Amino acid sequence: MSEPAIKYRLIKKEKHTGARLGEIITPHGTFPTPIFMPVGTQATVKAMSPEELDELGADIILSNTYHLWLRPGENLVREAGGLHKFMNWHKGILTDSGGFQVFSLAELRNITEEGVHFKNHLNGHQMFLSPEKAIHIENALGADIMMSFDECPPFFESYDYIKKSVERTSRWAERGLKAHQNPETQALFGIVQGGGHKDLRQQSARDLVAMDFPGYSIGGLSVGESKAEMNHVLDFTTPLLPENKPRYLMGVGSPDALIDGVIRGVDMFDCVLPTRIARNGTCMTSHGRLVVKNAQYEHDFSPIDDQCDCYACRNYTRAYVRHLLKVNETMGIRLTSYHNLYFLTHLMQRIRQAILDDNLLEFREDFFDQYGLNVQNPKNF
Repeated sequence: MSEPAIKYRLIKKEKHTGARLGEIITPHGTFPTPIFMPVGTQATVKAMSPEELDELGADIILSNTYHLWLRPGENLVREAGGLHKFMNWHKGILTDSGGFQVFSLAELRNITEEGVHFKNHLNGHQMFLSPEKAIHIENALGADIMMSFDECPPFFESYDYIKKSVERTSRWAERGLKAHQNPETQALFGIVQGGGHKDLRQQSARDLVAMDFPGYSIGGLSVGESKAEMNHVLDFTTPLLPENKPRYLMGVGSPDALIDGVIRGVDMFDCVLPTRIARNGTCMTSHGRLVVKNAQYEHDFSPIDDQCDCYACRNYTRAYVRHLLKVNETMGIRLTSYHNLYFLTHLMQRIRQAILDDNLLEFREDFFDQYGLNVQNPKNF
């Protein structure tokens, strides 16, 4: 039997929580966990060059299968030598399956056992995506880590619907596993679904763990439920996943959710949040969110964050960044995007150090207090 495309190494478990310090070895380098992955939907992280991502400390980024399938098409990316060469990024890449976009963007979709028929959100053309087709696209893109094609039902959908969805997702996962062409160079993860229902999460995890994927994702969260509801699901879901494989919480990127996810044993996160809010002039800082476009910063010649040593904070002032944003200069978005990604990347570094020092709960309390968040004991470990 061939070696898997990636390997997870557990380095240390924190004494007081479920947090894990580890590393993941991929064909494009080794990265530490827990880790936050910037999102490069269209084979680029908006407003950032690959060199800047490397400079700010990113080790793996996420690209979107659905969008790259539509434009420029998986065959062109394969012709270019794969996604790494196409976008000139030499570290890790993870691709989602496109399933979330089909269910969130597409109109008039029709779910069948075979797959999903839907209208292209760009031009209205009829499209069809199946587990086999999703894996075919991801194989062509050539990312180090791929996601199984799943259905992501709304968190508050009925129990009966979510049960049928979980069962279908398990069948789709098995079909995708059989269709996977490059297990030696691309790791395919299973995605645990089940809404907020413990028994359905257990069923989903049981099905997928039996298939022996090299890693597991937790899907169907950060889709409208409260942080408390998300943490409750993580409390009973993460322990269901193998300790010797990576655990990935999809679509989560606020600082509080990252810390609370790590406490519950999650290793990997991704989210568009830092770059999306950056384009509106919102910055993550040591003292909470700061909307640098606001009038109060017109004459403020201090950095975005006085505790940050990123390129933007070392070289530019709030007043200047505000000016750039107000006159729609691209440089403003580049600086706020750089800062937010640096902030989360370095937050994860501090989290990893806190795990090493066995003081993650104290770190959480201090961070939440300074950031202006409600400090409550996340769980009695």
